[in-house]
Amino acid sequence: MLALQPVRGCQDLLPETMRRHRRVGDTARSLAALYGFAEIATPIFEFTEVFARPIGEHTDIVSKEMYTFRDRGGEELTLRPENTAGVVRAVLSNGLTQQTPLKFFYSGPMFRYERPQKGRFRQFHQIGVEILGVPQPPADVEVIACGWRILKELGIADRALLELNTLGDPESRAAYREALVAYLSVHRAHLSEDSQARLERNPLRVLDSKDDGDRRIVADAPEFARYLSDASCEFFEKVQNGLTQIGIAYRLNPRLVRGLDYYTHTVFEFVTTDLGAQGTVLAGGRYDGLVELMGGPAMAGVGWAAGIERLAMMIAEPPSPPRPVAMIPVGVIDELRLTMLAEELRDAGLGVEMTYSGNLGRRMHRANRLGARAAVLLGESELAQNAATVRDLDSGEQSLVPLAELAARLTAMCS
Repeated sequence: MLALQPVRGCQDLLPETMRRHRRVGDTARSLAALYGFAEIATPIFEFTEVFARPIGEHTDIVSKEMYTFRDRGGEELTLRPENTAGVVRAVLSNGLTQQTPLKFFYSGPMFRYERPQKGRFRQFHQIGVEILGVPQPPADVEVIACGWRILKELGIADRALLELNTLGDPESRAAYREALVAYLSVHRAHLSEDSQARLERNPLRVLDSKDDGDRRIVADAPEFARYLSDASCEFFEKVQNGLTQIGIAYRLNPRLVRGLDYYTHTVFEFVTTDLGAQGTVLAGGRYDGLVELMGGPAMAGVGWAAGIERLAMMIAEPPSPPRPVAMIPVGVIDELRLTMLAEELRDAGLGVEMTYSGNLGRRMHRANRLGARAAVLLGESELAQNAATVRDLDSGEQSLVPLAELAARLTAMCS
């Protein structure tokens, strides 16, 4: 027998949940536009190499979490686990590298095979922004400011703290990586199995391990700041000064990292305690090496992504849609006339629900269940007078209203 349940880690977005999702997406879209971000949409699936190459063959995302399959033509495709790589691919595919700076906003579903948790699903949705072609610190400040403004408009900025760190330039990162590997190698036998594997592939990821034993070892690891070049320190100071000047508070977190080699300089996360262990609601950083890694020219990049599900759990209940008007025939009349009247009311901007079938009592019951503000009753008597009976479903009062005045009367009631 067919199991009529969604796949584990997926959910149906019923109207109440969808209102929350729309609130997040619409807010982000409108505020990103204030910063000049143009909306872009990339395919939900790409050639696997688009994600595997930049994310890294040995990362958990590629080795354990990607939904990869072969289509009927034998091509290996992957449902997108994130969207930065897809946006960069779109820039390269469409020959946009000479049109910098490029500023994009996106919103849509992503897919990862991981253990479902609070606010985390196997099909999930993200909003995000990317700036390509701007190597200067103000771009970092701008993307963070955009994210903060979205959180503020959603009413959750006071429950989310910005954590900030720098990974420096490639030379600084390489020097620190060497020192970190030397330190961790001494403690290798006491590291978790995952961290032992990361030590070989991307040791910086050991710094954000959640294993208690790893955390005790990492607590005494060399500080990244000791290995930063003067240019890297200057870059980070400009980012910090920019955030201070526009009034965005932050906390330095020297253990905040990104494990992939194309990340440079600024990394950041907005974190909250409202969602338990999975506290990150918006995260990003600078990825100056990504475009080149994917076969394009050397080009700076910085951006962030945020999970719609997590943000939607934190916002206040969005306002319900305007209450509709219910159309109810009385006696035996041509219901096409009722449909035509409903279209005229919709032309006036009113939400109209047809009650479809049943006697008067059943149709009135449906109108109340729909939360209708008023019912328009139309029968032979009303048609003879070129009018309709309007019943106020809150007070129960009703009156005969000429059809020429009907839209205005209902608009006043529903406003």
